[in-house]
Amino acid sequence: MSETELSPAERYAKAKKNKSYPSVDSFVKLLKFPMDEFQEQACRALAEGKGVLVAAPTGAGKTIVGEFAIHLAIEKDLKVFYTTPIKALSNQKYAEMVKRYGAERVGLLTGDTNQNSDAQIVVMTTEVLRNMIYANSEALMNLGYVVMDEVHYLADRFRGAVWEEVILHLPKDVKIVSLSATVSNAEEFGAWLDEVRGDTQIIVSEVRPVPLNQHVFFGSEMLELFDESSKTPRVNPELAQKHAQKMRAPINRPQKGRKTNFYDDRRGGSQARIERISKPDMVDILDEQDLLPAIFFVFSRAGCEASVKACLSSGIRLTTTEEKQEIRRIVEEKTYNINDEDLNTLGYFEWLNALERGVAAHHAGMLPAFKEVVEELFLRKLVRVVFATETLALGINMPARTVVLERLDKYNGEGRVQITPGEYTQLTGRAGRRGIDTEGHSVIQWSANMDPASVAGLASKRTYPLISPF
Repeated sequence: MSETELSPAERYAKAKKNKSYPSVDSFVKLLKFPMDEFQEQACRALAEGKGVLVAAPTGAGKTIVGEFAIHLAIEKDLKVFYTTPIKALSNQKYAEMVKRYGAERVGLLTGDTNQNSDAQIVVMTTEVLRNMIYANSEALMNLGYVVMDEVHYLADRFRGAVWEEVILHLPKDVKIVSLSATVSNAEEFGAWLDEVRGDTQIIVSEVRPVPLNQHVFFGSEMLELFDESSKTPRVNPELAQKHAQKMRAPINRPQKGRKTNFYDDRRGGSQARIERISKPDMVDILDEQDLLPAIFFVFSRAGCEASVKACLSSGIRLTTTEEKQEIRRIVEEKTYNINDEDLNTLGYFEWLNALERGVAAHHAGMLPAFKEVVEELFLRKLVRVVFATETLALGINMPARTVVLERLDKYNGEGRVQITPGEYTQLTGRAGRRGIDTEGHSVIQWSANMDPASVAGLASKRTYPLISPF
């Protein structure tokens, strides 16, 4: 069989057998687990001097490719920049890299933080790099690699142009490592990268490491979103039937037991109500079914704080006495340098009370030190439930067993809009911890304005196009 008759995978396997990659081999020895095929393929492309676009589901391990770019830069005595869309992600990446490479080798630039900016490895927000390029900063000298994490942010209508400016204006000898969630037009985006940056290899993986089960809270009942007996994505007939019955039914008083609130829907003069149970009751149900730790995505800061207060009022306690003591020890260790007056102003004691019960909020309005504590406690499985805004979906390392969406629309600055398939994939991508869970779970809280077919379409659409707003 001639070389041209081989499939891309077969050609890659043949080249792999005939070629040695000492840089990749030395990097693999540093890992505690074998690389997946897409990770190995991307690393070998980088070792050959190419740029790469890696499109893979959330949680698949794309950052391994970024770490290999750092490994190559150190080997070649070049600088490497690691860019992220948000400060919280930059701070987390900086902390990870300091642990691995040492504080003297790593810097952080986020607009309001400037630490060791002349370091060999610098973590920064994408806007900082764009400003450095326009200022013709000396920091760009000897730069070998730029890792652009969450590069699908290029489609953002407000900030997306920044990613394009960086890609277009970086010095041509700098290799770009683009890490993206799965997009349906990766080849088109990769072809553009190849045109403007030179030799760029496109690596796409659609394998989700931890399978995702999708459910619906219909009142206090948790139903499957899809028909498990069907080979193609099809709405669970029981869910569709219950929804149709509710839309036709007259208004009834709530059943005794769990607290409920109601969503009205008026169509053609009729009125239907679908009960929505409270956040504390949802937490109880998830706990009963061993589906914690969980992240509840609430699209407002006030909503996150109100959800925590509701859990405290209901008397929820998800921690043991020993865990409570460990939480207090970690919190005191991380906040010892904040004086008592400031702690009172920041609502420290209410925040600590919630943490000791295993519940927390996470949003941009919180003190960075408080957010970091929440992230650490969640990773240590001491905090079991976090009510978060969508910024938590942007690559921050806080995977959960379950992700709950209270609604499928959000305020975008101008009005309420439906979340996109891409946003849905990004949010539910937090569900399922690799190496811990055999499957992840996403749960949607049902309401009358949710049409079963459109919700199933949103949830089953695994990829979405990356469109430039430039």
